[in-house]
Amino acid sequence: MWAKVTSIGLKGMEGYRLNVKVSTRVGADSFKIVGLPDTAVKEARERIIAAIGTLGYVMNGQKIIINLSPSDQKKIGSMFDLSMAIGVLSSLHELEVIIPEDTGFIGALSLDGAIQSVQGMLAAVLAAKKIGIRKLYLPFDEKLPSLDVLGLELIYVESLQDVIGHLSGQWSPPSFFKKKQEEVRCTEYPDFQQIIGHSRAKYALEVAGAGEHHVLMTGPPGCGKSLLAWSFPSILPGLSKEFRLEVMSLYQLAHVSQPETNFPPFRNPHHSASGISIIGGGHYPKPGEISLAHRGVLFLDEVGEFSKKTLDMLRQPLETGLITISRTHATITYPASFIMVAAMNPCPCGYAGDNAHYCTCSKKQILAYQNKLSGPLRDRFDIHLSLKSVDLRTAGEDGVENESSCVVRQRVEEARKRQYDRYGREICNGRVPYDELMKTTPLTQGQQNALQQHLYKKGWSSRTQIKIIRLARTINDLRGENAITDESLWQAIKLNSLAVSAVSSAVSGTIRGQIR
Repeated sequence: MWAKVTSIGLKGMEGYRLNVKVSTRVGADSFKIVGLPDTAVKEARERIIAAIGTLGYVMNGQKIIINLSPSDQKKIGSMFDLSMAIGVLSSLHELEVIIPEDTGFIGALSLDGAIQSVQGMLAAVLAAKKIGIRKLYLPFDEKLPSLDVLGLELIYVESLQDVIGHLSGQWSPPSFFKKKQEEVRCTEYPDFQQIIGHSRAKYALEVAGAGEHHVLMTGPPGCGKSLLAWSFPSILPGLSKEFRLEVMSLYQLAHVSQPETNFPPFRNPHHSASGISIIGGGHYPKPGEISLAHRGVLFLDEVGEFSKKTLDMLRQPLETGLITISRTHATITYPASFIMVAAMNPCPCGYAGDNAHYCTCSKKQILAYQNKLSGPLRDRFDIHLSLKSVDLRTAGEDGVENESSCVVRQRVEEARKRQYDRYGREICNGRVPYDELMKTTPLTQGQQNALQQHLYKKGWSSRTQIKIIRLARTINDLRGENAITDESLWQAIKLNSLAVSAVSSAVSGTIRGQIR
């Protein structure tokens, strides 16, 4: 006699259909689980026997074999306990119901038959619909939000007896979730209005937030780099329900608690952090800091102090928004679509180019310090800011209004909405494929000629040219304009100091005139 029950296996954030096949026959007492189970899966044998025993079912004189298919995929954790218990009961004809293949079961069993939540449960729920499951039995977890997945019926249960009763039509699940008030954004980040001066830097961060562009800030100690970075999340739009569930799934898989807020995540690893903790890894790879910053911000303070190997590991995720980790037991891909904000001093002592302090570093020391960021990594930053210390005596005399984060966030939200409408999905200028970007808003022939001319004349890379176009498109979105203008192109060149650094102030006016 045999039975087949469906569960969900996880390979990182990706879910796959796991078939639990149970075979029972009369013989010497035996209970085996095959199909590359880890220790936690093997120990399910004792939990299943104890839980079924509390319901009065007897398994004496039975030889039971459970195969977890696909058999070549490593099975990890206690998520399959419930499905294996249901399969055992069905194969013993203790549960006389037909279980459809599109009905799934996830949850860990305790010895008394209670069903407990497990790590990765949220990721499994999000994956269930993609693999064709229409009804899912799972334990209730008050730490998780109320889930409403279109086309997927979620049945929350507390014990094995509840599952049997519902499958037999003798029990209806109560409403576990109470109606929650709409969540309010917390105020854990500094407000833009609290930052004195730095109007150019705040505008650059507004552009970065609107188009999801990466930012590198260089300046002496105490000039405000860290404060600007910590206030950056306060101008970003809140996460949509879909994105928030995606982020919560990653935090669950990493065994890291997440604050109850709809702010995008903000991660700030120390420069002594290992490459594995930032990229992700382990015996069975878990998400690292770049995945925990997914849909949010990764801030690397004192980026020059990170190891060069660790920094170069960031190059692929910055381009693709994904990180693939290969280990002996598994190859896992996690999402890592984040805005990177990095801050560094201009030299080892920190005061190169500062008017108030004398720099004690030699040219060789300054060059060696700057070379800690490789050329390919620098090339992946869209915006390069050179900051100076603010003179409090003259602060506010530039005539620029010191706006609050709420005001700036409204403009960022409107700019993103224009991008979502233009591309037909939730993607910003900094990440949309270049072909799609140029198809929706092409440059004029004059603009193309001007950029191509400076591309060869000033030694810009093709990536830098593309980033300038992306920045210009975002600047026009903030202004509510449908086309890329000459003025926005010039502003984009100024924001990308890699492009403008090679241009002396004497020829800046000439370049601007050519673009116009």
